[in-house]
Amino acid sequence: MTKVVILGANGQIARVATDLFLKDTDAELTLYLRKARRLRGLDGNARVRLVEGDVLDEARVTGAMAGQQVVYANLSGPMERQAQTIVRAMKAAGVRRLIFVSSMGIYDEVPGERYGSVLDPYRKAAAIIEASELDYTLLRPAWLNDRNSIAYGTTRKGEAFVNANATVSRRSVADLVIRTATTPGLNSCESLGVHATA
Repeated sequence: MTKVVILGANGQIARVATDLFLKDTDAELTLYLRKARRLRGLDGNARVRLVEGDVLDEARVTGAMAGQQVVYANLSGPMERQAQTIVRAMKAAGVRRLIFVSSMGIYDEVPGERYGSVLDPYRKAAAIIEASELDYTLLRPAWLNDRNSIAYGTTRKGEAFVNANATVSRRSVADLVIRTATTPGLNSCESLGVHATA
């Protein structure tokens, strides 16, 4: 049984991932978010623990990570500071496996596109994670849609992003999160672009 902390658990991809974790795996989930009442529908689930807090609250995040095996972070806002806090908290809690959702374009890997300073927080966060010595997987999805389909491919860091003009479903990204979280060694120390294939 995999024990997973989801940071930013009210996010759109995270909510889809939570549903898939509960439906398709036996994982136990710690859902960490600013306002726990947003997920009160899961309050009675024996496999779910709700923790209210800010990701920048290092002591609280560290406590939420205690006894867990995987941290999945799906965040917005001050990405660089959040990444720093997550890395420190994981090391303090003795958790090594991190799945962190970023954005396509952070390496200027999208042909014909230069996203400039708008992606600097994502670039800096990714650099912190890549230098952390944690067992990380960075996910860099294309623009997202809400289709109820799983159809995606991946590219690695250093490869051109594929099919950047097509949106990929949140369900596809969530599927990759779950496979990565529940399969030891899968996508270890990789930064994966995630694109639509249908």
